[in-house]
Amino acid sequence: MEQKVDILFMIEKAKDKGVSITRACAVWEIERRRVVHWRRRERNGQSLENCKPGPRYPSHKLLHDEKTAVLQMAKKEEYADLSHRILAVTAWDLNIFFASFSSVYRILRSAGMMTMRGIHKSHNGRSVPPARKKITGPNQRWCWDISYLPTHERGIFVYLYLLLDEYSRKAISWLISWHQTALEARYLLEEGLINENILDLPEDQRPEIINDRGRQMKAKSIKRMFEDHSMPQLFARPRTPNDNPFVESLFGTVKTAPQYPGRFLDHDEAITYFNRYFPWYNKEHVHSGIDYVTPAQCHNGLKEIIVSRRKENFKQQQHLRKEVNRAHQNALTSNPENLILNLNHFTACSVMRS
Repeated sequence: MEQKVDILFMIEKAKDKGVSITRACAVWEIERRRVVHWRRRERNGQSLENCKPGPRYPSHKLLHDEKTAVLQMAKKEEYADLSHRILAVTAWDLNIFFASFSSVYRILRSAGMMTMRGIHKSHNGRSVPPARKKITGPNQRWCWDISYLPTHERGIFVYLYLLLDEYSRKAISWLISWHQTALEARYLLEEGLINENILDLPEDQRPEIINDRGRQMKAKSIKRMFEDHSMPQLFARPRTPNDNPFVESLFGTVKTAPQYPGRFLDHDEAITYFNRYFPWYNKEHVHSGIDYVTPAQCHNGLKEIIVSRRKENFKQQQHLRKEVNRAHQNALTSNPENLILNLNHFTACSVMRS
């Protein structure tokens, strides 16, 4: 507004000195009719502020009921994933409302609904992590996920499906596939149910399942399978791998193993490798997260026995060490280390035999 007042003032000064409005407008590089319009508004006592173009009360503006219909339709679950254009076309075909693309866009934008409205909407930082009940044994909570395995062809992958018991860290079942589909995921889960005889358990003793929000995890067939088997399904928050840390950690263990090839020739080579890897992982790999026993030992209920045996042998060794040191602290012997080594050897052997 201030610039308009300054321009009009300078044009009046130029006019007083004999310079026409047309010539002054040419110098200022501004259209003459615009200046004439400003002068007319100034004479009539009207404001020079910029006004919204178009009529103040357009006769074709949307009705309140139409705006409400747009918002109500956009909030429904079955239309939550539609863009504003597809939403408008769908409404036309269903005779819900008749508004242009731009009108629907402005209504949704004013209501803050032009972001993703469906299950793929952005993580707002206020979502709640999945409620994890305390687990005290195997087959109380399982987690599963899918990991990319590179091949020698750039951009081509095979996929490792993995089902893990959170308590024992045992790999319950695994699967290699060229595809990421709900059908492959169902094969993985059904194999786990069979391996652990889960369907023979009472419904209230079956494990809950935690997974992320991939399309395979949210597929109707997967959800229906869990519902039919009375197994609660928990979902991790978007872009929050800490909500499903155990299977993510195992993927890291798999891919940092010294024998891991890095890339696979094809689906069969990956199967051959993991046919060797997962038996080793379950039966031989001592896991730091479960007191350095193997996942199979923990899953079979041997963890407490092994850990208590280790503690008892440590106590025995400490007692023997004290006895030897006390017996020899004031006397010189020819070879006291030999006695200590023999005692240590005896203790270790007793652990292996028990």
